[in-house]
Amino acid sequence: MDQKILSLAAEKTTDELQEFLQNLRVDDLANLLHAQAVKGRAAGALLRGIFRGSPCSKQAGALRRHKIYTFCIQLVESGDLQREVASEIIGLLMLEAHKFPGSLLVELATEFIDAIREGNLVNGKSLELLPVILTAVASKKETLTYRKGELSGEECKKQLIITLCSGRWDQQYVIQLTSLFKDVPLTAEEVEIVTEKVLKMFSKLNLQEIPPLVYQLLVLSSKGSRRSVLEGILAFFRELDKQHHEEQSGDELLDLITVPSGELRHVEGTVILHIVFAIKLDRDLGRELLKHLKTGQQGDHSKNLCPFTIALLLSVTRIQRFQEQVFDLLKTSVVKSYKDLQLLQGSKFLQNLVSQKSCVSSMILEVVKNSVHSWDHVTQGLVELGFLLMDSYGPKKILEGRTVEISSGLPVHQACKLGANILLETFKIHEMIRQEILEQVFNRVVTKASSPIVHFLDLLSSIVMYAPIVLQSCSSKITDTFDYLSFLPLPTVQGLLKSVQPLLKVSMSMRDSLILVLRKAMFASQLDARKSAVAGFLLLLKNFKVLGSLSSSQCSQSIGASQVHVDVHSRYNSVANETFCLEIMDSLRRCLGQQADVRIMLYEGFYDVLRRNSQLANSVMQTLLSQLKQLYEPRPDVLPPLKFEACIVTRGDQTCVQEPLAHLLCCIHHCLAYYKSRVMPLRQEEEEDEEGFYQDLDDMLESITNRMIKSELEDFELDKSSDFSQTTDIGIKNNLCTLLVMGVCEILIEYNFSISNFSKNKFEDILSLFMCYKKLSDILKEKASKGKTKTGAKTNDSLLSMKFVSGLLTALFRDSTQSHEEGLSVLRSSSDFMRHTVSVALQKVQQLRDTGHVSGPDGQNPDKIFQNLCDITRVLLWRYTSIPTSVEESGKKEKGKSISLLCLEGLQKIFDAVQLFYQPKIRQFLRALDVIENEEEAEVAVSQRAAFQIRQFQRSLLNLLSSQEEDFNSKEALLLVSVLSSLSKLLEPSSPQFLQMLSWTSKICKENSLEDAAFCKGLMNLLFSLHVLYKSPVSLLRDLSQDIHGQLGDIDEDVEVEKTNHFAMVNLRTAAPTVCLLVLSQAEKVLEEVDWLITKLKGQLSQEIISEEEASSQATPSNQSIEKAAIIQLGTLLTFFHELVQTALPSGSCVDALLKGLCKMYTILTSLVKYYIQVCWSSRGIPKNMEKLVKLSGSHLTPLCYSFISYVQNKKSTSLKSAGEKKKEKTAAVSTAMAKVLRETKPIPNLIFAIEQYEKFLIHLSKRSKVNLMQHMKLSTSRDFKIKGSILDVVLQEEEEEEEENEEGTASEHGGQDEEPAKKKRRKEMK
Repeated sequence: MDQKILSLAAEKTTDELQEFLQNLRVDDLANLLHAQAVKGRAAGALLRGIFRGSPCSKQAGALRRHKIYTFCIQLVESGDLQREVASEIIGLLMLEAHKFPGSLLVELATEFIDAIREGNLVNGKSLELLPVILTAVASKKETLTYRKGELSGEECKKQLIITLCSGRWDQQYVIQLTSLFKDVPLTAEEVEIVTEKVLKMFSKLNLQEIPPLVYQLLVLSSKGSRRSVLEGILAFFRELDKQHHEEQSGDELLDLITVPSGELRHVEGTVILHIVFAIKLDRDLGRELLKHLKTGQQGDHSKNLCPFTIALLLSVTRIQRFQEQVFDLLKTSVVKSYKDLQLLQGSKFLQNLVSQKSCVSSMILEVVKNSVHSWDHVTQGLVELGFLLMDSYGPKKILEGRTVEISSGLPVHQACKLGANILLETFKIHEMIRQEILEQVFNRVVTKASSPIVHFLDLLSSIVMYAPIVLQSCSSKITDTFDYLSFLPLPTVQGLLKSVQPLLKVSMSMRDSLILVLRKAMFASQLDARKSAVAGFLLLLKNFKVLGSLSSSQCSQSIGASQVHVDVHSRYNSVANETFCLEIMDSLRRCLGQQADVRIMLYEGFYDVLRRNSQLANSVMQTLLSQLKQLYEPRPDVLPPLKFEACIVTRGDQTCVQEPLAHLLCCIHHCLAYYKSRVMPLRQEEEEDEEGFYQDLDDMLESITNRMIKSELEDFELDKSSDFSQTTDIGIKNNLCTLLVMGVCEILIEYNFSISNFSKNKFEDILSLFMCYKKLSDILKEKASKGKTKTGAKTNDSLLSMKFVSGLLTALFRDSTQSHEEGLSVLRSSSDFMRHTVSVALQKVQQLRDTGHVSGPDGQNPDKIFQNLCDITRVLLWRYTSIPTSVEESGKKEKGKSISLLCLEGLQKIFDAVQLFYQPKIRQFLRALDVIENEEEAEVAVSQRAAFQIRQFQRSLLNLLSSQEEDFNSKEALLLVSVLSSLSKLLEPSSPQFLQMLSWTSKICKENSLEDAAFCKGLMNLLFSLHVLYKSPVSLLRDLSQDIHGQLGDIDEDVEVEKTNHFAMVNLRTAAPTVCLLVLSQAEKVLEEVDWLITKLKGQLSQEIISEEEASSQATPSNQSIEKAAIIQLGTLLTFFHELVQTALPSGSCVDALLKGLCKMYTILTSLVKYYIQVCWSSRGIPKNMEKLVKLSGSHLTPLCYSFISYVQNKKSTSLKSAGEKKKEKTAAVSTAMAKVLRETKPIPNLIFAIEQYEKFLIHLSKRSKVNLMQHMKLSTSRDFKIKGSILDVVLQEEEEEEEENEEGTASEHGGQDEEPAKKKRRKEMK
């Protein structure tokens, strides 16, 4: 039979074939076809013959064709056929599909769809036919019948697709079904239907099936619905990430997809690669991705950004076209996230409304962690983002040689820190990228020498500490960087060498390269290069220990061998280190012939060297002794004992210090003290002659002390009659010599105190030395005040060490030991000496606050500084609380500040410095201030300890306020408020101590009326800073505005204002400008918070509108509460402005600030109105309280704004008139008056524009909401800009007369030029 069919099919005509097939049953044909297909014989040829003999033009042929077609589909689907046979049959069926009449095509398609919906498919091979059938249906021109409806081919195809997508899809055919749609011509609506169906299937699939499905979906997106596809994929993985992160079970998704982290990350990585590849081919997809994420930025970023999204964005940066846009988006997101966090942390009002979501920074760091799973396409983007953040937001300002700390809480600084963390973590995980990170860091260190690079040095230090051995492979890059040391600024060199120091211990070649560079730099022509060489050599001496030196633990150096994770002495032993260190000492001795700056560095470094490497003591001390001998007068009767003049040289026309003698003595004293206390006890068996020169140094210092005491000012050739001017060589020389002598006196005071053992004679010597110091200091101050020179006015840094200052203060104020009493009474008898000691402590603390370290030994050691700071604070606190300023000042009046006031000033600076540099040690610091240490109280909360200290200062302030008005010390009150502000930052806002502090501050403001503007400002600032952490300050602002109105009166002189007196602190003297400006700045902050909330609401609304599933006719409860809170805030602020706008404010800053504040108020009101216009789109009306707010603005604010504008303009014309009367006397005065008027009236047009914009959008909202909101608005007529002819004629006539006078007069040309602009401005104003 089959041969017959084949032979008939080969003939030219089909008549016989048709006749033969007509006589056969379809079932027989089917069986024949099945038998041939299973055997793998000529099934294709047979099928071709059957189709040839079954033309669609005849009904019988069409039906036969349909039945055979259906049978073939089942045959292919059965899985009985070989692959090649099945493929051949499918190919034939595809070719024949277009020949079917429309009705049969619809029937075929329906059968297919029913099979899919009912899950009757066996292997899905036949699905390849569906796109051909659907395409064929769409191409039919005639009307087709589908489900009792008459439809065109296109409409029928759409209905078939809807039916297919509304049914159930078997999990195993989802990918195949998705892929088939790429071969069907689809409209945008049909693509959306298919996309929606496929996205719903994501959650039902195994995780491994997601990447191929995503690929098919992305291919499909080229037909449309790109946004929906991207949103769906991102939402799916965001949810998956969230659930995986929370590790919660029981969710439908997790029931199906329970996978280890590694598998999830690999799947995510594959999906990201698919998306990036699709974006490369279809740039519109990339644009949609960025557009979607930028829109989401306005609302809650956590709804859009997640680790997966960030990883995708970083991968997209590999596409040049999108690189800049993506990095800008990420940068903006990071900073916005930090700014939002800062705003939330600073406002209790916002904290109650908005929960703190996860920060973008934590998401990025999670991406770094996830990138370990072969995300090579992400790592390059991570590195670029890290450097971009560090470059964009690194420190910009240098303060006295030190970069401002990055650790401050500013968002940009946090962004910079995030950049460093990204790079460090990426460095740890990815070996391949390490070389590039290091290279880029070193490039920036070298090329950005002029700008602060401390953040890059910190990063380098962290990298080196993590893996010094790994970095040996990059040694060539490091040694290349060393070549630039001579050209880099000193702080950069110090930071760089400190960072790479652990590497020098494990790489001899690196160390040798550095020494070569430093030796060359030692003789460079630039001073900075020589200083860099000294810094480098000193660092090496500190870190290469010689056998027998004290251990690191005994020295507590911040950078030590512990940073290196290997035994650093395994290769280079201590004997080699000794030779190496002695060679360096030889090199450093040559520096003693160079400039003073180089020598000072050396003297300051020797103490640290000795402390770290005690075996070098002989070499160091010998060097210092020989240097001192050059300037020492050995004969005991010669006065002064040192050659001061030899220390100062004149080169050409410049006089400068050649030998910093005081620094030399300072170094000798500290090295000697350290040697005696730490080294000598361990060297009892040493030969006596070895210790000879230590005795020599002691004898010399003793001799210098005795002879300095005997010396008169004339012996130094310095007295009141000497020339101290900064313009003559002699004057400059005398100034320098005076400073040297004062420095020597300071060092001798410290030396004698250290060896005194509380001896009365030694303390008398100390007092004599101080008197010499004071005489010289007084002469300098006197000459400076007469000459009014800037250099003289600047106080020089004291050379006393911080440790000595803390010890001396403790002895003077707290030492009650009986045996010490007699000696200390000598020092205590001199109030000048005690005051000077406290002043030096203040100077040290100020230095710490400005730079993060102090001068002198251990000045770079944070732990030692902290310990000294605790001791100093304890003494100053006791002194201030025990002897109040009032008691001290009533005893005797002296020049300068009292000791108690100095103590208070010191405490204020210390509390600031501790919070700036020692935040983690706050608990330890407060515990150190307790008089009695109690082990049981070790765990007392910081808030309780801080509250105890606060109470002491509160008592002091209350005592001060209760004193007579003439006895009120404004400086002390201001300092006390400053101290209370600092300490209040340590209180937890939820603690009872915080509430007590707030109520106390509020009570002080309400009950005390002082006409001291500075004190009032400080106290009010404290009140507001506390209040915002408790609740919104709007009610406080309203009360204060009523007080200001009552004190200053109304703009209408006939109206008498009732004085409310909520806060006694607001009086006629302080109401304006002090309190007025303060409340306006606070109101601006509240408006910024409301603006932030409205922006957040708008963002959420736009996200809801975009995703129709989430859109609803009702606002979510959280949105309603935010809306309500924003309206209440604006309502209360409106009453605040209502009061101020009626107040007769004095011209100047208050009027300017109020006009700007009003302008901002109307701008925010307009923003809220725009939001409700958007809300009305989603068929939701406006709430009643919004209507009330609009009514309030129309009745209580807008009319009064125009009255206030008239009031300001009247004041302007009055001031112009008074200035005009004086015109003939002073032209400059008129110009000044007019400039002032112009400056004050400049914000008026901005305010009028803001009001008009508000009213314009209110009209729009009224139309949209069908509520007449304009019924409460009255359009004002005060803005009449008509040119009044009569006034104009008068003005022009006056000007003509003035011009005639000017022409006749003998006024200079310059004067005429000055006057002209004033006339022009006047003309403009009068119009």
